[in-house]
Amino acid sequence: MTPQHLIDRARLLAGAGHRRILGIAGPPGAGKSTLAAGLADALGPSAVVVPMDGFHLAGAELRRLGRTDRKGAPDTFDEAGYAALLARLRTPGSDVVYAPAFDRALEEPVAGSVPVAPGVPLVITEGNYLLHWPRVRALLDEAWFIGPESPGGPADAARVRRLVERHIRHGRSRAEAERWVHRSDEANARLIEQTRDRAGLVVPYP
Repeated sequence: MTPQHLIDRARLLAGAGHRRILGIAGPPGAGKSTLAAGLADALGPSAVVVPMDGFHLAGAELRRLGRTDRKGAPDTFDEAGYAALLARLRTPGSDVVYAPAFDRALEEPVAGSVPVAPGVPLVITEGNYLLHWPRVRALLDEAWFIGPESPGGPADAARVRRLVERHIRHGRSRAEAERWVHRSDEANARLIEQTRDRAGLVVPYP
């Protein structure tokens, strides 16, 4: 259940009188998409979620670049494209803006998936690297970081277990999922942890 104080804080942003962008960052498996969806549900037509994951490079491009085994690292995303979309969303015109999403069943980004109408006052964007990329951080009116109070403690262990189960649900064997999480996801998590002090609010995850 989304904490009421976070809903209230997001509602204040939505009521600012002009388009605002709230960014939610944190390591893989921290609950960023769950929190973003909970806020959007609570705010109804006043908010829409635009995920950073829609800017994953396509599988064919990752293969061309030789980065398939590093999928999820910062250089496997279209950072410039993501920043360009956020800049466009900050100053809404008269047209609906369509953002991409990421299909976990296909493991591919899908263009034109998320409509953002001109009158929506709050865009909630979530992803790993919102605070890692300076030009993205500069486009956020407010940034939250979801992370453990004590990195490496029981909460982190629970996050790793959730990540393994997620990969299994999307087709990996348990052994493959565990290898991927410990080799790739956790390397990214250590990088992301270093960015928490760039957030205006730290939200401890369970």
